[in-house]
Amino acid sequence: MSDDEYDKLTSEEREAKDKADREREASEQTALPYSWRQELGEVDIAVPVGKGTRARDLAITIQKKKLSVGIKGKDKIMDGELCQEIKLEDSTWTLEDQESVLIHLEKVNKQQWWDNVLTHHPKIDTRKIQPENSKLSDLDGETRGMVEKMMFDNQQKQMGKPTSDEMKKMEALKKFQAAHPELDFSNAKIS
Repeated sequence: MSDDEYDKLTSEEREAKDKADREREASEQTALPYSWRQELGEVDIAVPVGKGTRARDLAITIQKKKLSVGIKGKDKIMDGELCQEIKLEDSTWTLEDQESVLIHLEKVNKQQWWDNVLTHHPKIDTRKIQPENSKLSDLDGETRGMVEKMMFDNQQKQMGKPTSDEMKKMEALKKFQAAHPELDFSNAKIS
């Protein structure tokens, strides 16, 4: 169903469709031989392996666009092309309690949700993802500075005070007036 068709549905029809889609998606994801979760910058996968499995029994390959997990001498548990590229140097796997392989993949594109882990597996509806609230300290320096500036400007506007950009313009004007006292700015309208 296209976005336009979805938008034409009544709220009851939308709710019923969303519920059916969630149920179908949940059953498809449960049928996979692994479970996974994601944040904007990373994907974590848990692959159950037989109790008592040792790391040396595992055959795991992590490549920029490929992932393979299996037990030596047996069929692979998962094998295929990743839906997006990963940062190899920041991606790892560990064996937990000799029964589960935990794989951490660091995304190259940290601004995009993944539809699936492997391209041949069922997709999820990324439009319905509810991201966790992030802390300001989680952001990189440039993004954090931009968010702090936006928060400051919003507070200033609410108090009827000038924003940071308006304050910069006023400061530049004061410097210009100080450098040119011979000019009369008394009737000037500056926006």
